[in-house]
Amino acid sequence: MRLTTEQAQAIRDSVTEVFGAAAQVWLFGSRVDDRRRGGDIDLLVRPPADRAVDPETAWRDKLRLLGQLERRLGERKIDIVLEAPDDPRPIVRIAHQTGIPL
Repeated sequence: MRLTTEQAQAIRDSVTEVFGAAAQVWLFGSRVDDRRRGGDIDLLVRPPADRAVDPETAWRDKLRLLGQLERRLGERKIDIVLEAPDDPRPIVRIAHQTGIPL
């Protein structure tokens, strides 16, 4: 995994602040491969089951999370996928199969 311990903790802290302690987050994409270089930070976030998932709330929460991450990690390319209950999207499946829980 190509994140420092401090970066991983900053991500966990930011997800907790925005989505609550029951939220889960996975790192996926090029950052899970130690042999690769560079690349953005790809995150899959699973909000708690009781969290509203309407598009407006999801968009607002995603922007809040990006703001928290920028303050903690500095400016960098970060992609966030928010997982909905029973989410059928291939990106969610791939993130779970290849990602690392933070």
